[in-house]
Amino acid sequence: MSKKVPGRVVGATLLTATLGALVLTGGWYAWELRGIAAHRADGDPALGTYRQDPERADRTAFAVLDDVTQGAPDPSQDRGSATGTGAGAGSGSGAAPDSGAGAAVGATALRDTAGRPSDPLVARPAPAEPSVGALFSPGDDGDPDHHCSAVVVHSPGGDLIATAAHCVYGGGFRTNLAFAPGYRDGVAPYGVWVPTRIDVDPRWAEDQDPAHDVAFVRLRRPGYPGQRLEDLTGATTIGFRPRLPAPARLVGYPNTSEQPLECSNTAVAAGPTQLRLDCADVPNGTSGGPVLTGGDTLIGVIGGRDGGGDERTSYSSYFGDGVEALYERAVTP
Repeated sequence: MSKKVPGRVVGATLLTATLGALVLTGGWYAWELRGIAAHRADGDPALGTYRQDPERADRTAFAVLDDVTQGAPDPSQDRGSATGTGAGAGSGSGAAPDSGAGAAVGATALRDTAGRPSDPLVARPAPAEPSVGALFSPGDDGDPDHHCSAVVVHSPGGDLIATAAHCVYGGGFRTNLAFAPGYRDGVAPYGVWVPTRIDVDPRWAEDQDPAHDVAFVRLRRPGYPGQRLEDLTGATTIGFRPRLPAPARLVGYPNTSEQPLECSNTAVAAGPTQLRLDCADVPNGTSGGPVLTGGDTLIGVIGGRDGGGDERTSYSSYFGDGVEALYERAVTP
């Protein structure tokens, strides 16, 4: 007659459960990796450039549009008061957003709050701004619907945004990107735009060097040939080699929120390759969001050191000669 040994029975049960959990976890991880790989492309990492396949981009846009409404947002929402105009061809009189019938003229400018530090130094919800938006990546790539932020920058083609390189390149170029400028509460008042080309510094593609965590993305709007992003939203101008310290404001979309947040403080140098701005509660999803001075001058995008910072500090790669060279490459056909 054998004796039951309860402890060993429990131990065997726990071991079986643990092994089962590991198998399930391993299967989930493999599935996750397969999903990520399905949304990556090699492009030309030596140059740091990827030209997006139009059909693939259109599928991404349609996937985003399944959950996002194009057209003017609820007029009862305060979208902020402008103190000037955005730079470039899209600057103008604050005309209403495009509802899908064609191009609008100009857009409300960015809010100029950079001269007044936030009190307390904590990020808080903010009105949506036409030239700042959320970056979406639909599909089974392990990220939320919108995983990063970006900002329209002035360019000859009127079709350029700036974001963090880690938002568009990691193990290859992301192929499932879409940009919704002025996004809030499920509404994309200026439409959904997809990449035609992505440019990063080759030093980022090689080893994710935080000194080069900047990307430029050229965009088009499916179904609206010839329409220029900047004509709808206005644009920021880039301040290369900014003099620091400088009053600055960061803006970004948390990946768990349907509206942006902002925080203002003094931007300072953090070594030769980083810009630092101390503000608490700037969470995941804000990466790639703009760091602005003087209202509409872009001096950084959230990223760089530690993937953009921690719970109290945000970083950006410094906009020096390398970023200027990257911009010049991005605007060259």
